[in-house]
Amino acid sequence: MLVRDSVIVVTGAGRGIGAALARRFAAESAAGIVVSDIDGEAAQAVATELAAVTRAVAVRADVSVAKEVAGLVQTAEREFGPVDLFCSNAGVSTGCGVEDATEGQWALAWSVNVMAHVHAARAVLPSMLARGRGYLLNTVSAAGLLMTTGDAPYTATKHAAIGFAEWLSVNYGDRGVGVSALCPMGVRTEMLMSGIERGSKAALAVAAAGPILTPEEVAEATMDGLAEERFLILPHPEVAEFEAGKVADRDRWLEGMRRSVASEPVE
Repeated sequence: MLVRDSVIVVTGAGRGIGAALARRFAAESAAGIVVSDIDGEAAQAVATELAAVTRAVAVRADVSVAKEVAGLVQTAEREFGPVDLFCSNAGVSTGCGVEDATEGQWALAWSVNVMAHVHAARAVLPSMLARGRGYLLNTVSAAGLLMTTGDAPYTATKHAAIGFAEWLSVNYGDRGVGVSALCPMGVRTEMLMSGIERGSKAALAVAAAGPILTPEEVAEATMDGLAEERFLILPHPEVAEFEAGKVADRDRWLEGMRRSVASEPVE
């Protein structure tokens, strides 16, 4: 996947990984970037910054709403041309277990962490298939391959997101549509750092699992993954080792995870 001269949509791009991706794509001379976020002012600030380097527009959108995701594609086509790369990056966490997560939190996690990827695929696939080329980059999480012990909705929906990305790759990979799943562990974003400050078990477990990368480091790893068209993009290479251990002996892995939970401080 060549970013240069590509038309790109990035959701959740007002801050964090999404903003870093948008900046990195601009530096790579993308033809045009739609910067989207549920926080319209944050999206506009990033788009204004990018406009000094490449063409960029901001669109406030709620990615849990199919019509609004389709609107992002329509805006990209109107402003720049057909979408070459759709980065479905927005995500939410709850920090809750199965006993305390509300129905609303489960619904929000499902609608943003899973259905947003579905809405994106539905919006761009017709054009990509007609042209015989295109790319879907779905930001998932290492939790989709492993888990986040203190967050049941996040763990479950990220596993579903990995499954959906694999399904897309199998069904459309030979028809010109590439798919990558970006799966970092700890990243220095508002989502993680605010959780650490609150003493959230979920956030503290992520921080203890490996180094906390900057969004810019994740964006750089993403560029390498896209260039090689790897399905799994792992900014934390140790995730591959953790997953291999899980697959090799799931019972042993589960036992180890139980020990880690038992050693976590009580909030």
